[in-house]
Amino acid sequence: MLNIALVNPEIPQNTGNIARTAAATRSRLHLIHPLGFSLDEKHLKRAGLDYWKDVEVVEHQDLDTFLAQLPDDNTWFFSARGGLSSFEVKYTTGPDAGCWLIFGRESCGLPEDLVRRNRDRCLHIPMVGGTRSLNLSNSVAIAVYEYYRQLGFPPPFNHDSRL
Repeated sequence: MLNIALVNPEIPQNTGNIARTAAATRSRLHLIHPLGFSLDEKHLKRAGLDYWKDVEVVEHQDLDTFLAQLPDDNTWFFSARGGLSSFEVKYTTGPDAGCWLIFGRESCGLPEDLVRRNRDRCLHIPMVGGTRSLNLSNSVAIAVYEYYRQLGFPPPFNHDSRL
């Protein structure tokens, strides 16, 4: 299973949009506290529409506790400061824990020391020069769909679905 983790997300609409992506891909959504909003905020629910019932959300009280339970392999950190392109890495499903895609907060990304300690597992999404960063929900969607593209969109994806 794919695990999407948001470290201290600040904008409820982004988290709601990411919940929709998680629902559409049957990915698990992890929220690492502190959050910049309440999980019952109307903006969060509005952005996620009626998809919240289809999302497995796991809350973690802090970053250190969350990181301590991560597997050593198949864990990827996304940062504009990442050295590897997100399109160069080869994703796998992992033995039991699945794959982990971890994203930082909207205003400053992942903590610098976390990026430094995990340099070999820090990915960036390529952008045209001069662009500082992408919106968090867009970044998550790009990464999630690249992961599933590499795996060949296995079931339960409906290959005949239309927009």
